[in-house]
Amino acid sequence: METPPEERKLVISRENLKNLNTIRIWTTFLSVLGFILIGLFIIAGIATGMFLTTFSTTKASLGIPESMVVLLLFVAGAISLFPVLYLFRFSKNIRDAVQNNDQQKLDSGIKNLKKYFTFIGILVIIALAAYALGLIYAGASMSFLKGA
Repeated sequence: METPPEERKLVISRENLKNLNTIRIWTTFLSVLGFILIGLFIIAGIATGMFLTTFSTTKASLGIPESMVVLLLFVAGAISLFPVLYLFRFSKNIRDAVQNNDQQKLDSGIKNLKKYFTFIGILVIIALAAYALGLIYAGASMSFLKGA
């Protein structure tokens, strides 16, 4: 006979705790690096905005409004913030769980890791859809050029 679900337990071995701690070290490194890069995105957005408004001439044009370039940098930074934050929270919770044998911190860390991968998965789906639409648009544009 099988044991009822409420009586089953998972046990985390010492080796798995060491592996979680190693993962935590790398995710801490990657999340701190991510925060630094987000800061650079924001600084680049501010610098780009200042540069484009200061040296803007009527003859030179990017093809898109200068404010769109700044807005794109800020949006990229804002979108990047969420997965980096989830990764940082995972690292922090796993550190506390490993050091204090805290089940709640482990659960919270795993939940943040799930959020991280969910967010990244959705971003990948959006990127693949954008690439597919871009290819369709490029193909349609080529068909119009072929007839000209």
